[in-house]
Amino acid sequence: MSEFIIYPAIDMRGGKCVRLLQGDYNKETVYGDSPFDMAKQFSDAGASWIHMVDLDGAKEAKLVNHQYVLGVAKKLPSKVQIGGGIRTEEAVDFYLENGVDRVILGSAAISNPDFVKKMLSKYGEKIAIGIDAKDGYVSTEGWLNTSNVKATDLGKELAAAGAEVFIFTDIATDGMLSGPNVNAVVEMAEATGKEVIASGGVSSLQDLKTLAEYREKGVQGAIVGKAIYTNQFTVQEALKEVK
Repeated sequence: MSEFIIYPAIDMRGGKCVRLLQGDYNKETVYGDSPFDMAKQFSDAGASWIHMVDLDGAKEAKLVNHQYVLGVAKKLPSKVQIGGGIRTEEAVDFYLENGVDRVILGSAAISNPDFVKKMLSKYGEKIAIGIDAKDGYVSTEGWLNTSNVKATDLGKELAAAGAEVFIFTDIATDGMLSGPNVNAVVEMAEATGKEVIASGGVSSLQDLKTLAEYREKGVQGAIVGKAIYTNQFTVQEALKEVK
């Protein structure tokens, strides 16, 4: 059975490491002044992947904090996946040609499906589809809008178009340390038949252990942010838990 991957998260705003509560830009906590230093800590602790999000980019629909992403991708051994503000083929090319291992396309899956499908046919598993859901329906544009598209329906459609990896966030749990919505994550994995990375709500080592039990169903890993920053557990402890 392949390993269950822990993705420590670095959310960047104004060049700093921050966390937003449920995606609310007015509810921000700053956890560090240097995304690179934070990534190095995670990498040194044994993380094989780092999950980075350009929050400014997501808001402005263009790349803003990209220099920090490339710094991590080029100087650290961990693989990097990046999301936030990636709306054009040039932006996708830019990251993948400069050492980033995987690009996350989110809101564009609803607003510009042709673009997303083109990127899937061009890059395959180097593209992850970020699906953020509220009550089972897709949310877009930094969670400001909820669409009338069911998350599992969008997942199936994009799996048919070549998506191999999905990142599924249940907005209700994000940043709340309330435990992940395991049922919704497993439902997405079963609906798509592809690999799904759980995002949002992980608050304990037990949460990781529970998610890892569904590895055979396609739950490939978990993105962990606030729980690490608030010292619920360390990256080392997380990696040990899911081995």
